[in-house]
Amino acid sequence: MSAMLKISLPDGSVREVAPGTTPADIAAAIGPGLAKAAIAARVDGELRDIMRPLERDASLALVTSRDEKDALELARHDYAHVLAEAVQTLFPGTQITFGPSTDDGFYYDFAPKDRPFTEEDLPAIEAEMRAIIARDEKLVREVWSREDLIATWKKQGETFKAEWAADLPEGEELTVYRQGEWFDMCRGPHLASTGKLDPQAFKLTRVSGAYWRGDQKNAMLSRIYGTGWLNKKQLDAHLVRLEEAAKRDHRKIGQEMDLFHLQAEAHGSVFWHPKGYILWRQLEAYMRRRLDAAGYREVKTPQLMDARQWEQSGHWGKYRENMFVVPDEIPNAEEEGPVLSGESDLMALKPMNCPAHVLIFRQGIKSYRDLPLRLAEFGCCHRNEAHGALHGIMRVRQFTQDDAHLFVREDQLIEEVRQFCDLLDIVYRDLGFEKYAIKLALRPEKRFGTDAMWDWAEQSLRDAVKATGRDTEDYGWEELPGEGAFYAPKLEFHLTDAIGRTWQCGTMQTDTVLPERLDASYVGEDGEKHRPVMLHRAILGTFERFIGILIEHHAGRFPLWLAPVQAVAATIVSDADGYAEEVVAKLRAAGLRAESDTRNEKINYKVREHSLAKVPALLVVGKREAEEGSVAIRRLGSEGQQVMQLDEAIAMLKAEATPPDLR
Repeated sequence: MSAMLKISLPDGSVREVAPGTTPADIAAAIGPGLAKAAIAARVDGELRDIMRPLERDASLALVTSRDEKDALELARHDYAHVLAEAVQTLFPGTQITFGPSTDDGFYYDFAPKDRPFTEEDLPAIEAEMRAIIARDEKLVREVWSREDLIATWKKQGETFKAEWAADLPEGEELTVYRQGEWFDMCRGPHLASTGKLDPQAFKLTRVSGAYWRGDQKNAMLSRIYGTGWLNKKQLDAHLVRLEEAAKRDHRKIGQEMDLFHLQAEAHGSVFWHPKGYILWRQLEAYMRRRLDAAGYREVKTPQLMDARQWEQSGHWGKYRENMFVVPDEIPNAEEEGPVLSGESDLMALKPMNCPAHVLIFRQGIKSYRDLPLRLAEFGCCHRNEAHGALHGIMRVRQFTQDDAHLFVREDQLIEEVRQFCDLLDIVYRDLGFEKYAIKLALRPEKRFGTDAMWDWAEQSLRDAVKATGRDTEDYGWEELPGEGAFYAPKLEFHLTDAIGRTWQCGTMQTDTVLPERLDASYVGEDGEKHRPVMLHRAILGTFERFIGILIEHHAGRFPLWLAPVQAVAATIVSDADGYAEEVVAKLRAAGLRAESDTRNEKINYKVREHSLAKVPALLVVGKREAEEGSVAIRRLGSEGQQVMQLDEAIAMLKAEATPPDLR
């Protein structure tokens, strides 16, 4: 008889069970309520199928729909499989490729037999998905040999899946999930059956093109997106958010406010219009004042740097395909690296500022007394993002980071992180964001540096956040295994916007690798050379993306200090034209960004136009106001108006338009 397994439960109890017992069996033994509620299990921390047998002594935590993060991930993965089965049922000959879950749903890439899919196909596919859910097909995990799976895929005409399986290591056992007669290669985990899904809690949203394996040299596929939730109430709430998000789309509002545009002649770069650049300059000036007050020293570094520098830093091996290289080809160059001579040396537009800041640090001998040294740069960078990944000003190829690198001694690290968190707190609050979460991204599988270096770097960030009192549920504290950069773990700061979406913006990385690779050192109190710790940090992330987030968060209704046009003096009758210009002159003299509207149009038309352009204050003037030296102020979004003397109105607006750090 096989030895019994010892299974430790969250309450501290230990159950002895026979090998082959499933988490579902243990849930049933505890009670019928839990047996019904349990949908998956965490075995030694790993999320697993509820029906997968236990093989060894382990800790076990049963997962229910109350564990929303895990439950949503499982459901969305299942919806993707159900989508794929539905498509292959309705469109025989369609090949399947990949179908992951996403932050709010799922997608699947298909190679259709006859024609690309369109959004007209979605209602029929949704109906078939509901039929599959209603059949309550069991999701069964199977282990296959690589060779058998490749042979099966080829026999079924699934050339894409066969190619993918063939790229996996020889002799590797692969897992397959079967639902009815349909199956797919998948790591899992999944729910016990399709019937565990709510047939009213998903919706297919759109269709797009996607290249096989993300390479534009490969075949074009049809990608079907969907959103999936645990129940209809969650779906309905999400659809309302999507509707609100569409109203707040930064591209739409940017056009209405005449802030910027994008066009094919500069894919992935932004054409900033005068009003948009005013917004940029206000944000940049605010950030510069905050950094100056926090003891940062601003620098400016070259756009083009010798590729040898990127090779030495390690970025060449990691980012080469996303870097703009000059020249982009070298005749007869056989070397894998960029080490070439003479006039043919490779140069690259910088994708980030870090190595250049190390080079500044290395100029002259640094003492322990010089640390911490905080170097900041609003650095323009370039990354060759895939065309399909570009999105308005949120994802671009040319961008400006609010970047800084802090060179510190080990004993200074916790205090520097604390000060950074306090600064970030102030900036986000000033810009209208009240809530953010902090996550610690840990070492990836492929990385530079020793395990000891990573152990220290990760623990230092844990200790630093703990010292700030922010390692709590209030800040959404969470650790993310495998999601750090190749050279350093990082703290990620995720903003929550006005409609509940999260955006990862700020970062703080503890790097001991780059100072080593680029030979940065300082003279310690002992007279010996030491490596500084390099803290990579950003608050906004990039100006382009953050401005896009600001537009959507405020729906274009910026606080007065940020608004490109702060006030418009609009006339009711032509007799007041001269007074309107006098009003504008006085507003501008007070430092306010003001314009006049003396067009021969009705005042209601003017109000609508300036509301669409999101002008915060409309100063309406007619014959009476001209005679009395007054204005009638209409606030954006308000139906009423406030009549006051011009000087009083200017004083009020001037106070309101003062940036938060100058009040």
